[in-house]
Amino acid sequence: MTVFGPSAPLPATREATLREAFDCEGAGLHTGRHARVRVIPAAPGHGLVFRRLLKGEAHDVPALWPNQRTRPLCTALQVGEGPLVRTVEHLLAALSGGSIDNALIEIEGEELPIFDGSAAPWCALIARAGRIEQERPRRYLRVIKRVEYRNGRHKQSIDPAGTFTVKGSVTLKGLGQLRWSGPIDPETFVRELAPSRSFGRLKWALAAKLFGRFSREPVLRGASLSNTAALWGATAVGGLRMPDEPVRHRVLDLVGDYALAGRPLLGRVTAVMPGHEHNHAMVAILLADRAAWEEVEIDESGEPRPVG
Repeated sequence: MTVFGPSAPLPATREATLREAFDCEGAGLHTGRHARVRVIPAAPGHGLVFRRLLKGEAHDVPALWPNQRTRPLCTALQVGEGPLVRTVEHLLAALSGGSIDNALIEIEGEELPIFDGSAAPWCALIARAGRIEQERPRRYLRVIKRVEYRNGRHKQSIDPAGTFTVKGSVTLKGLGQLRWSGPIDPETFVRELAPSRSFGRLKWALAAKLFGRFSREPVLRGASLSNTAALWGATAVGGLRMPDEPVRHRVLDLVGDYALAGRPLLGRVTAVMPGHEHNHAMVAILLADRAAWEEVEIDESGEPRPVG
């Protein structure tokens, strides 16, 4: 029998989408360019799909692992030689953390708005739009044996578990070792992870911003103190939102990056010094090891049932 702790609600049994569409706009963190976004309810089985509107033509880019492209300090997606969609991780984290399975995300521009550097604005828009369950059973990627990734001091592992939980840690000069752990469910995500902001050392951010102005690959051209927690010593310029804000944001990014697996996860993640490239590597290892997971549906009692 699968056992769920008091802080981990039963996984949803059915897929869900938005009750209604919402619109927003803003500047990107790396390109600095303005973009308009419309997030639209989608049919069961549709998944999370970006639609890049470019020169009157629509290019669909599903948020799936094969479409991930390496870009500095963000998660980017592209289908073949089509247009890129950049910095998708905060919206994917908000949708995944909020148990939204199906949505069409239209974007006029290359990069999603960064807003205040956190996922809280996305969560507020999703909450206002509402969530509605659909008739299709929700399918999960259930980890059935441990998988691991290591790259120097960067380590991740996923163990079998009845829910999606994360234990993350980062070590930063001046701040020491910061830890966060908990279940990834809508209430916990909104309360504990969504408000945390993108961060970086002020001196590094200034150098990267200067480099990004002249490089072919845009980096931090839109970064400012209003959308980034600029670390200085043991705090950030203007203060941290919570003492362990950096590790919470790294977990937030991990949730968004793991959404590229294409199914919500049932597994216990342990991540030491996570970051986009390491999250992507862990997803690749997991999906490549077909003996490490199975696809399941959850019945009304919370029991997983293999499918396929």
